[in-house]
Amino acid sequence: MRAVATTTISILRGTVTNGYGDTVDDNTSQPVATGVPASILEQNRRVFLPAEQAFRIVRTYAGRVGPEIDIRKDDRVKDEQTSIVYLVTDLSDPHASPLHPDYQLQLSRTT
Repeated sequence: MRAVATTTISILRGTVTNGYGDTVDDNTSQPVATGVPASILEQNRRVFLPAEQAFRIVRTYAGRVGPEIDIRKDDRVKDEQTSIVYLVTDLSDPHASPLHPDYQLQLSRTT
């Protein structure tokens, strides 16, 4: 990993069906990986909402993990220090570059 790790994460993958027949995230099964060094940063952006004619501050989350990590879109990552779970909404493909940079993750906080 080229970025400086700020935490370690567990990678969660998969869904189950609950008692009502709904598909929900499976946070109880074995994680795909644990102890993965990662960088997770909170960023604030000022966004103009035309319908309200006002500016709002929107929190966004970005992450980085090494190119050797098996992580996919729609995986969940759990910050092992804070127990916050994030959804991976998008990620870059580090194998498109010959230098193999880190995966850049766009995250959405779920808990």
